Amino acid sequence: MTIQKNISLASFNTFGLEATAKEFTTIHSVEEAQALIASGVFQKQRVLLLGGGSNILLTKNFDGLVARIAITGKKVIHKHDAHVVLKVGAGENWHELVMYCVENNWGGVENLSLIPGTMGAAPMQNIGAYGVEIKDVIEEVEAVEISTGNIKTFSNAECRFGYRESIFKQEAKDKFIITGVTLRLTTKDHHFNCSYGAVHDTMIALGHDVPSVRAVSDSVIHIRRSKLPDPAVIGNAGSFFKNPTVHADTFEALKKTYPTIPSYPAGDMIKVPAAWLIEQCGWKGKRFNNIGVHQLQALVLVNYGGGEGEKIWELAMNIQASVRDKFNITLHPEVNVI
Repeated sequence: MTIQKNISLASFNTFGLEATAKEFTTIHSVEEAQALIASGVFQKQRVLLLGGGSNILLTKNFDGLVARIAITGKKVIHKHDAHVVLKVGAGENWHELVMYCVENNWGGVENLSLIPGTMGAAPMQNIGAYGVEIKDVIEEVEAVEISTGNIKTFSNAECRFGYRESIFKQEAKDKFIITGVTLRLTTKDHHFNCSYGAVHDTMIALGHDVPSVRAVSDSVIHIRRSKLPDPAVIGNAGSFFKNPTVHADTFEALKKTYPTIPSYPAGDMIKVPAAWLIEQCGWKGKRFNNIGVHQLQALVLVNYGGGEGEKIWELAMNIQASVRDKFNITLHPEVNVI
C-alpha cells in the first residue's frame, strides 16, 4: 500500500472537477484496509473514502487522505434451485456487475442497469431506479470498523435502508469501510418490475414480447441513454437531488394549482419527481459558462469542461431556493458535497 502526495482527483470523480488530494492511496483488499487503519492515518487527518466518484461534488481541494476502494472479486456463496447468493467486492463496477448477472440470467438488479459507481457505494446510498432499490436484493454488507479494524457484518435489517438512505449515511457514517456486499438473486420465476416509467413500452418497442432479465435491462439502458448524459462526455453525477415525498393532503393542494403534477406512491407519502419541479421553475437546459442544467434531464447538473465545484453547488442552491419558493417543497441533494 503506497501513499502518494498531491494527487489530482479529476479522473476520480464523474463530474470531472479538478481538485487535489493532499494524500492518496488505493485499497485492494480487506487486509489493506485493516493495515491502513492500524497505521494511525485515520487518527491523524481527514479521510475521504472514494468508490467510483459518481456521487460526489468536489468544491475544493481535499486537505487529507483520499482512500480509493478497489476491492474486486465475485464469489458464489450458495446456489439453490430458485436463487443464488453472490458476494461482491466493494470496488467492483456496478454496471459491469449488473451485466454479469444479466449474462447469467440472475434476476433482481436488471432495473438498476447503467447506474454509475461501485458496489460499495450502492448500499450506502441505497441506489434505486425504475421501481427497484438495492435493498431489495442485499443479504448483508461486510465492513471494517475504523475505530478497531474489526470486520463487522450488517444484515439487511441492520443496514436500516430508507429512500437513498442507510445506516452508513447516518449513525455509521465515517465509522466503517465497506469491503463487500452479499446479494440474493433469483435464478428462475423472476419478479419483473416493468410498470415504472416507460420500461414496459420501451421493452415492446425493442422487440421483447415477454419480460426477461435481459429485456428489462435492455429497456432501462435504452431509456437512460436517451435521457442522461454520459459522464465520459459531459461531467455529471447523475441525479443531483432526491425525489421529494409529501403528505397526501399537501399533494392534493398542489394538484389543485398544478393539475398536471406527476406523482408516484411511496408508502403513506406521495413522491413527486424533482425533475418536474425543477423544470417548472425554468431551469432545464440553462447554461452558465462551463456549468448548467442538462437540456434533456433537469435533475442532472453538468460540467461542460473546466467548471468549478463551488459554482455547481451555488447553482444547486439557487435551484433549491426557487423550488421551495414556488412549491414550498425543499429538495435535498443526492450527491455528497465535499
